[in-house]
Amino acid sequence: MKDYHQLLTFDTVDPIEVGMEKDKLLDMDKIIPSLYKNLNGMIVVRFGKVVFEKYYNGYGATDTFHVASVTKSFISALIGIAMDKGYIKSLDQKVLEFFPEYICHPSEIQKKAITLRHLLTMRAPYIFKTLQEPLEKLTKQKDWIKFSLDMLGKNGNIGEFKYSNCGVNILSAILTRTTGKSAREFANEYLFKPIGTKEIEDNPNQTFDYEGLYGNQLKGWAKDPSGNSTGGWGLTLTTRDMARFGSLYINDGLINNQQVVSKDWIHQSIVGIPLEKEIPVFFNYYGYLWCIYKKDNLFAYMAMGDGGNMICCIPEKEIVVAISSKTMRKPRERWELIENYILPSII
Repeated sequence: MKDYHQLLTFDTVDPIEVGMEKDKLLDMDKIIPSLYKNLNGMIVVRFGKVVFEKYYNGYGATDTFHVASVTKSFISALIGIAMDKGYIKSLDQKVLEFFPEYICHPSEIQKKAITLRHLLTMRAPYIFKTLQEPLEKLTKQKDWIKFSLDMLGKNGNIGEFKYSNCGVNILSAILTRTTGKSAREFANEYLFKPIGTKEIEDNPNQTFDYEGLYGNQLKGWAKDPSGNSTGGWGLTLTTRDMARFGSLYINDGLINNQQVVSKDWIHQSIVGIPLEKEIPVFFNYYGYLWCIYKKDNLFAYMAMGDGGNMICCIPEKEIVVAISSKTMRKPRERWELIENYILPSII
């Protein structure tokens, strides 16, 4: 790995300087407006140099976007930082240890056995069926965490993959209980400031309807009625902020001689557990809230969100791709851009 552990400056260089062909990237730029109409911003970084930075639909470098489930990978990083600093002792700690006030029925043996590791890897059972999580019902609750804990540990077995926002919201609450700060506050101090991201501000006027939690009224980082930052979604970032985070990870957590996230945590996070074949996604492993692709001698790990929001890291090629998008149903898969244009551009 080349030594480029410095803040990303976003000075665009000719792709040839980092061993990439410009023509493929220009071809990609041409097809995005017609085939990826909800794509708002895209940045490609190689060896710490920006080779492609484009915005669409009237947006620019300073505009922020709701990155949806990309938020999950930020929670993963914050859990790692909290462990490095001694706030959390082990991923094998039981989830209910952090909520002593929660009353659990003696028969709920499986719920009592669930650990932080199970939440990070989406290997905890919930009462709802896969991909049918009752988010609308959740957002109408006064206590989101109790509601999430009530659903935990049922309808399945520990170790089976079940995608959940509720479990990541629980992780966010655990961050607050162990550090005394919301995930937003903790991230501002120990993650965003070191990598050069503007402070994520609180939104005291947030509502708990769709617009306040997901839509145009969402500012900063959404929170639940108790003040916990949402874990499964809710973070707003610029496309450049997304690229900074991906660059931090591909640099093994080191920026400006500061180890922001430990190298060991990053490596643990992206090993991944194989997904069951019937799960309809293009990636085939899942790590600590990271989607992982291992196929045909290619390894990539991705923070992914609704609408095609994505941070993709390809360590062997030393490439980071950040894509911001407007949330929509069934967007065209962004992996096609990486597979058909970005990777073939490498000389």
